[in-house]
Amino acid sequence: MAEDQQFLGTGWGFPITFEHQGRSLRMASAEDDIRQSLHILLSTGVGERVLRPTFGWKRDALVFEPLSTSFATYLKREIETAILFFEPRIELNTLSFDRAAEGEGRIDIRLDYTIRTTNTRSNLVYPFYLDEATNA
Repeated sequence: MAEDQQFLGTGWGFPITFEHQGRSLRMASAEDDIRQSLHILLSTGVGERVLRPTFGWKRDALVFEPLSTSFATYLKREIETAILFFEPRIELNTLSFDRAAEGEGRIDIRLDYTIRTTNTRSNLVYPFYLDEATNA
């Protein structure tokens, strides 16, 4: 089991915060590290990361697109490709969209995934804002 935890990794917590009166960084490990990694991946556009220009997905190009079936298909393909290349610790089971907040300029991206080494199922809901000014 310790080997599994080592493969899952430990990294800086996101957002970066300090503990112990500023003497150390808050760290994330195992499943929490994967969840935060997915959030970072979905929040990053291609070209935003220094020294890793291919990291992320084309989210900025999609911000003002009309919400249609072709848009949803393209969005799904972009996210699946980004996860395939940049998060090898998981297997994506399903990717779906919740359009309940569509009128507010937001769709929720729902990821259901399995952590490969521990065979643990988990999910993540990420809000994708269609109107740039509504980012919270």
